[in-house]
Amino acid sequence: MEKQLHLNLLASRPPMAGPGGFQSGSKIKMGPGRKKDFTPLLWSQYFETMEDVEVENENALRFVLLTAQHIFRIYCSGSLGPVLLLLHGGGHSALSWAVFTSVISNMITCRVVAMDLRGHGKENTLDVGKVVEVLYGENPPPILIIGHSMGGAIAVHTATANYVPSLLGLCVIDVVEGTAMDALNSMQNFLRSRPKTFKSLENAIEWSVKSGQIRNIESARVSMGGQVKKCEESCSSPSLSNSAGEGIIEEEEDEDVEEESSKKKMREDDQEVKKESVFTWRVELSKTEKYWDGWFRGLSALFLSCPVPKLLLLAGVDRLDKDLTIGQMQGKFQMQVLPQCGHAVHEDAPEKVADALATFMVRHKFTEFKAGYMW
Repeated sequence: MEKQLHLNLLASRPPMAGPGGFQSGSKIKMGPGRKKDFTPLLWSQYFETMEDVEVENENALRFVLLTAQHIFRIYCSGSLGPVLLLLHGGGHSALSWAVFTSVISNMITCRVVAMDLRGHGKENTLDVGKVVEVLYGENPPPILIIGHSMGGAIAVHTATANYVPSLLGLCVIDVVEGTAMDALNSMQNFLRSRPKTFKSLENAIEWSVKSGQIRNIESARVSMGGQVKKCEESCSSPSLSNSAGEGIIEEEEDEDVEEESSKKKMREDDQEVKKESVFTWRVELSKTEKYWDGWFRGLSALFLSCPVPKLLLLAGVDRLDKDLTIGQMQGKFQMQVLPQCGHAVHEDAPEKVADALATFMVRHKFTEFKAGYMW
């Protein structure tokens, strides 16, 4: 039960393969015996533009660049309709929305802004408001905020703080206060269980798919580039014993394996890692622990208090806590369960998430389906 609970907290999650194997929403169809393609895909195949937005330093009177933390990378598509402001989950990046963006842009008239959140600290809600202000000034267009996991918590806090005055609606994907709070104690164990390094970006993509973190191969190929980065020189130290190699998913060695054989294998792996470009996680999620409680405590009540139309998308109905169960029965928000998905619902089943969101927006007359789209 504890393991199931901690899957709900952040975007990363351990293996959870469904009976049908990888998510059927992937556009890449692999027949038996065919080698899967784990080569990276470019952001430009899914978004129209990419830009870095500078926000005003709190201690300055004009826009200045003091540190990299005052720059936010955004990916955009579309020029008409309401803005879908997309906030990613913990450890992920704006690229986790790539396939979803491609799908929903063909469904409805809308603009998409996918934003990279900095450092995952306490200022994230204020950051969102500042980026919106820089992009649109004092008269922003209608905006619907969509957040996954940690990004969902930030979306709720942003909405209730009225940092986006033109807010149309709110969509939260697979984050619920009750299960998230219960999971906090076990999250560090899960983070420690992940590989610390990867021999290549392709290696990281392969791990993400085979471990079940992302069940859609296409999404993994574009989004993992936002989760990992090339190591600094110190990352190649032989002291890093937890790395993902060619045999990414392996059974633990039996206790009776000779110690010398194990040491020899570790030395060979270390030498191999040092020969290649090593990748590691872009964000050290374990260092954000002091913020976890603040992200999720009281989240259900805040979500229910938002005065705009709300949509909650879940990977399983068991994720609902008491407050949300009551609120859903009272009709305070719309809920849809998308089964056979992992925690990264919008990556595993981008078509289903796009369809649910498009239907929600058209029902509330926020936009219209594009000509030729069959509803």
